[in-house]
Amino acid sequence: MASSSSQNKPETINLNDTPSVMPEVWRPYFLSINGPVSVTDSVILNGETATAVAAGILEVKTLRSQVTILQRLLKESKKKVGEVKEENKRLKALVDSYADDLVIRSTEQSKTTNKLQKQYEKLLAEVKELTSRSIPK
Repeated sequence: MASSSSQNKPETINLNDTPSVMPEVWRPYFLSINGPVSVTDSVILNGETATAVAAGILEVKTLRSQVTILQRLLKESKKKVGEVKEENKRLKALVDSYADDLVIRSTEQSKTTNKLQKQYEKLLAEVKELTSRSIPK
């Protein structure tokens, strides 16, 4: 039983102990005159490193604001595209309505034209008949 209680004893952690190898964690880096700034570089002790990090942070802030602006523009553009699509649907319905109306009117006009042509031919025949008769003097 004594051995089981010693197994449950938590290990002590030495907070001053540093790992011999830095863990592989992705971190953003900034370029300085001497190359990329690494995690082990000191911003406090090296002015070039501090300048590179500050410039990198400013660049990131600028890019972030540009992304925000572009996202807003994209959202507005999508809204505008939706509005234009709706307007196109309404215009297509209107054009289709006009086209249907034109077909109906054209058909009616063709019928009227045919009717008038027949009446004209009939009247022409009557005129020929009347002119062919001799008028008594």
